[in-house]
Amino acid sequence: MSATTPMKPDVQTDRPPVSAQTLAKWQNVVDHISQIAQVPATLIMHTQAQRHDVCVTSGGAENPYSEGQSFQLHDKLYCFGVFENDGELCVPDAAHDPRWRDNTDMEYGMSFYVGLPLKWPDGGIFGTICMLDRRRNIQALSFRKGLRQFCRIVEDDLALLEEIERRKSIEARLQQELESREALIATRTQDLEDANTALRVLLQSVEASRNEVEDRIAQQIRGLVLPHIGRLRQLNGEDARALSHLDVIEANLKNITTAMTGKLAEALADLTPTEAEIVQLIVQGRSTKEIANTLSRGTSTVDFHRNNIRQKLGLTHRGKNLRQHLASLA
Repeated sequence: MSATTPMKPDVQTDRPPVSAQTLAKWQNVVDHISQIAQVPATLIMHTQAQRHDVCVTSGGAENPYSEGQSFQLHDKLYCFGVFENDGELCVPDAAHDPRWRDNTDMEYGMSFYVGLPLKWPDGGIFGTICMLDRRRNIQALSFRKGLRQFCRIVEDDLALLEEIERRKSIEARLQQELESREALIATRTQDLEDANTALRVLLQSVEASRNEVEDRIAQQIRGLVLPHIGRLRQLNGEDARALSHLDVIEANLKNITTAMTGKLAEALADLTPTEAEIVQLIVQGRSTKEIANTLSRGTSTVDFHRNNIRQKLGLTHRGKNLRQHLASLA
């Protein structure tokens, strides 16, 4: 880089700010350097584009630099030479150095300079750390290695600042993701609640429709069918078998819209037609003899079917009453 080439600014625009705690630490650093190297001024400079500002300055009455003091970065600043070298610049006596005899810091009489670049972890320039004096300082020249160590301390702090900022950014993204997921869960929960509400309304509507249909069927049975069964009972008043069948028909019609068609219907599905007929007569309270007369069968045949029914219904213990069990299913 030539002496007239302008300094390229740091390409990163989202560098983390230097915390007050870190600035306090750097203050101790520059004060220690000034004390050990016996120089009136030790500076940590911060470079942003073409601005070169005093970030931290050592204490002492002989130090002409103040915190926040700003310079325009150009080739007559010692720190410009640091950036040119991309490394240490050592000027033991600027008065005898043609390059630096008219540099800006000579306005303060600072003819002695040792400086190093300060960089972010990615190589971007933060600024410089430097020692200045009004005379050739042998003590400071011998402390150049020590200055490098303090330079590493400051750069470690810069790396720590970026790591803290990175973790904050990750934490913020995670928090944003968490809030987004919580919002999504809340939305889906509300959707499920709305769906459940709609389903309950639908089920209530279906139940109401079912009840309405059952009521209509029951009314039709009572108005259109049962009167004719009553008439048939009058016409067959002396036929016991016919009356028994009519009783079964009437009872089944009355229960056609009730829970009687539930468990008992399931039980009837596993029986033969004759067994199913016997079960319905048992539910009506008919005795074996009455069932035999109704079906024109012998009582032994009815007993045979009753035993088969008991086995199919799982009534293996003879002490359990078949009619009571069938009544519980109805």
